Amino acid sequence: MKIVTPDQMREIDNLAINLIGIPSIVLMENAAIKVKEESEKLLNGLKNKKVFVFAGKGNNGGDALAVARLMHNCGTIVEVFVFDDTFTAEAKINFEIIKKMGLEINSISNEDYLSKVKIDLERVDLVIDGIFGTGIKGIVSGIINKTIRIINESNKKVISIDIPSGVNGGTGEIAGICINATKTVSLALPKIGFYKNPGNAYLGELTVADISIPKIVIDRFTLNLNLITKEKIMEIFPKRYKDSNKGTYGRLFLITGSLGMTGAGTLAGKSAYRTGAGLVYLGVPASLINIYESMLAESVTLPFKDGGGYFHPDSYTQIVEFSKSVDVVGIGPGLSNRDELIEFVEKLIENIDKPMVLDADALNLISKKINILEKLKAKTIITPHPGEMARLTGKSILEIQNDRIGISLEFSKKWNIIVVLKGNNTVITMPNGEIYINETGNNGMATAGSGDVLTGIIMSLIGQGKRPEEAAIIGTYIHGLAGDIASKELTEYSTVSNDIIGKIPKAIKALFSLNY
Repeated sequence: MKIVTPDQMREIDNLAINLIGIPSIVLMENAAIKVKEESEKLLNGLKNKKVFVFAGKGNNGGDALAVARLMHNCGTIVEVFVFDDTFTAEAKINFEIIKKMGLEINSISNEDYLSKVKIDLERVDLVIDGIFGTGIKGIVSGIINKTIRIINESNKKVISIDIPSGVNGGTGEIAGICINATKTVSLALPKIGFYKNPGNAYLGELTVADISIPKIVIDRFTLNLNLITKEKIMEIFPKRYKDSNKGTYGRLFLITGSLGMTGAGTLAGKSAYRTGAGLVYLGVPASLINIYESMLAESVTLPFKDGGGYFHPDSYTQIVEFSKSVDVVGIGPGLSNRDELIEFVEKLIENIDKPMVLDADALNLISKKINILEKLKAKTIITPHPGEMARLTGKSILEIQNDRIGISLEFSKKWNIIVVLKGNNTVITMPNGEIYINETGNNGMATAGSGDVLTGIIMSLIGQGKRPEEAAIIGTYIHGLAGDIASKELTEYSTVSNDIIGKIPKAIKALFSLNY
């Protein structure tokens, strides 16, 4: 599914109206129907429920007024609150209709009236927010600012139409104040501001509503922002074959391990197998081989020249030679951040010509000599968390988090690599400018080893024949979904990385069935 800026969405709307001939009032009606349906789900029915509808003067307000009419017809007790009667043409049509239908319409014109609104909010079941749309500019002030504050302080369930009022749909910035939504019903396509700080914290549950804009209209636009959906994952998920063996599903080679850090490679190996890998080789410092063999029986463990519990820098020659027999190489989990390993990683990168996944300490070592990335021989995926991305770019974590998409894309293009920037709504950027946003995952996955699990999943998918671009997309989605299932069963407080691995089978089953 494509993600758009507010300007792109306006162009799409205009094309649907002016080229295809869909009246704008029809699009407004379709939007209202979807919002009504989502309200019904949230409240387990609408009859005899009390709903306050807050409508601005633009088309977002027009959507809200149409919602009020539809709810009224369902037996909902609806009160409408407006701030201005100078509506857009389509909003005016819906305003005149609800007036003739006899709905209760209140004009919020002064602070004294707000005191009544505050008291009355105590007895409502739901608030519909149709005050501002996605293209808000400037600061929300005056009576609307105070109204939004009162709505937020009421702690009532709120459904925002298209976007929480006060959040900029392009930048994610907040115009001084914004609605804190329980659910946001995005119309037609999600907006890029949903995936930027700080606005994404106010969306609540996000639903994208089909308002019947034809696909032919959307396809006329060159859109490089994509939301990863279950349908997309099913389309590109690797196949299994009756006539197959372990070699069919990939030979993976993970270079991992140092004193005190043996768990990382084990987690990556386990997750690779759970995602369907045929054979996982763990390349480790020789003195640690017994630990790995006892922790992951399925893997083939290969001892390499040891430097006191760490890889000896000279071991790279053996590693490069063995890499010629595998399908994908992973470097980094549990490697350690010792300066003497910088050249070791550099030698691996400049001599291995198989697809690679770089994570954890490989990234920390590369950040000390960033030009190492110029020596990459094959398609490579890096999977940094914001701290690692900060070290790679020389920026602060705050800068990274405030421009996750822009910084990730710039890095991807500069070094010709695929970047999987982990975090809330993980961002995947490609050297060709394509951007993918992942919505699976939760804060229960903010736990030691979660990134190692992702490394194993992505390696497994490359081993099964997926292009690195596809493996990054599928792997991120499956990783997040497994984390969602684990956290749902165990709570976000109690989820650990082994739990995520344990739920990978259920995540894969969920692609083909909703029952998980």
